[in-house]
Amino acid sequence: MRLKGKATLITGATAGIGEACAKLFAAEGASVVMSGRDQARGDVVLAAIKDAGGTAEFVTADLRDAGACDSLIEETVKRLGRIDVLVNNAGILYSAPAAETTDEQWADTFAVNVTAVFQLARAALNKMIAQGGGSIVNIASESGLNGEPGLTAYCASKGAVVQMTKCMALDHIGDNVRVNSVCPGETRTKMIDDWLESLEGNIEDNVEELAKGLPIRRLARPVEVANAALFLASDEASYCVGTNLSVDGGNAATGGPYPI
Repeated sequence: MRLKGKATLITGATAGIGEACAKLFAAEGASVVMSGRDQARGDVVLAAIKDAGGTAEFVTADLRDAGACDSLIEETVKRLGRIDVLVNNAGILYSAPAAETTDEQWADTFAVNVTAVFQLARAALNKMIAQGGGSIVNIASESGLNGEPGLTAYCASKGAVVQMTKCMALDHIGDNVRVNSVCPGETRTKMIDDWLESLEGNIEDNVEELAKGLPIRRLARPVEVANAALFLASDEASYCVGTNLSVDGGNAATGGPYPI
């Protein structure tokens, strides 16, 4: 088991990549605190982990609330005794061209995707430094490495996560804390489904059309991203510092639109 005995906090763990991380990390021996806004959904994931023999707890949290990030780290340490791994997964997406992006959408995106990531990492870093080390994995995005039409706020926020990852890693590698990120490509999650549903046409047709533009010709499964996060969180990635690992089905390898 690659995370045996590791006290782990995973945010946004009620669906998609966060849910996949929670299940996989628990299966690999971690004691997991999951957080999210949906208690009912959290209970479903929690039950699945326990049924599979894993150890997990769920804490309801809205990371936009004042003090919520510091409180979540404190609650994790209270429940697990320490924090060895933080997976900063919680995120939101608004689809709108720049001229139509509202101040509220911009502020909300940065509150969850950037400020909360920083505040959680800062609080976790202080705990990890005091205990002698740890690992932080930020879930960024290929949208933090490349631009996409209609996603100005989201791309800007994930670009900030990419840079935060590099700077935090350099700041604290001397404290035996590794900070890295995963940059997923198009992944079949509720977030992507909601976005595709907002477009014209049938959602499954939109998924098929989206997949045509990917070298691998399909969307990622959440567990495929979780596997990358697991690697970075584990001691197997002991020489990975400030890495932004692309898990994108070949997108980063192309110089432009992939031929149909």
